[in-house]
Amino acid sequence: MKCRDCGTEAAEVIGLCRACIERASAEELLAPHTVVRRALGLPTAPPQDGAPCRLCANACRIPEGKLGYCGLRTARGGRARYLWPEGARAALAHIYYDPLPTNCCAAWFCGEEEGKNLAVFFYGCNFDCLFCQNAQHKFLDEAEALPEEELVRRALAPGVRCVCFFGGSPEPQLPFALRGARRIVEEAEAQGREIHICWEWNGAGSPTLVRQAAELSLASRGIVKFDLKAWDEKLALALCGVSTRPSFDNFRMVAEELLPAAGHPLLTATTLLVPGYVGEEEVRKIAGFIATLSPDIPYSLLLFHPAYCLSDLSVTPLEQALGCFRAAREAGLRRVHVGNLHLLGLSFPAFLSLANKHR
Repeated sequence: MKCRDCGTEAAEVIGLCRACIERASAEELLAPHTVVRRALGLPTAPPQDGAPCRLCANACRIPEGKLGYCGLRTARGGRARYLWPEGARAALAHIYYDPLPTNCCAAWFCGEEEGKNLAVFFYGCNFDCLFCQNAQHKFLDEAEALPEEELVRRALAPGVRCVCFFGGSPEPQLPFALRGARRIVEEAEAQGREIHICWEWNGAGSPTLVRQAAELSLASRGIVKFDLKAWDEKLALALCGVSTRPSFDNFRMVAEELLPAAGHPLLTATTLLVPGYVGEEEVRKIAGFIATLSPDIPYSLLLFHPAYCLSDLSVTPLEQALGCFRAAREAGLRRVHVGNLHLLGLSFPAFLSLANKHR
């Protein structure tokens, strides 16, 4: 597909190249999201006229009987509520075990090599990423109801070393996740065990809830992973449908308020290298932001594979990955990794050898 403004290559659904995104209006950038979300029966923008929902940065105000941006919340009796009955103590999520070491974005520095991880995949999200690599979370009709008791029981099974909350993204269902995580930590301690509580999210939740989640990771020696998707606000709107600034604000909060007390690598970040859109300039700005907080925060660059609405793009080219890797290190970060290298038939040591040759 060609950019409708300049004729260079662009993703078909976006219709604009990276350079032309900078000259586009917010309305133009959000138009593709409107089409996609209508097809899924989701609000085209965070509603702003109704019952307040305070779970994430979108700050929806939901009209009576309508949906919030995440698709999981509605308004009944003038209050924001979940679609399922009050008091159900359940979430829309799928859980499964992964043997350690798993494909977690923190596996390259975490050090856990025995036992298993309980993966908790939440349906729904407060972002609308056109490049989503786990888009099944959007199909809410296919979601399973996960009772809190089942979550805790499965987490306390023999051999479980960590619980990872991801999705989608946990933010719209954080109250459930926090209740379950607290019980897991308390009951594990009573058994003389340590189970790490980890989060993989966009991080644009309520700052109060994000801090509570990070505190659980701090206490249990777990890890909080922020997916820092885009620094530039126009690029964020084009790719994610909403601002990514709250993700950076919450990342800063965790780094400044909790990281100094951590005796383990509490905080990490990732960025997906979307071909033609998230390149060296974007990575340099994100890495520079992280480096101002601590140059030792681990940062993972993830190779993109064609998925969801950007299935017409290629896998991240090797030259883009090499350039972004160098940009992150030049911005001052000491611990930079590249994930999903199997998409290029490479291991990280082989990639690192290429990166060092191309200095």
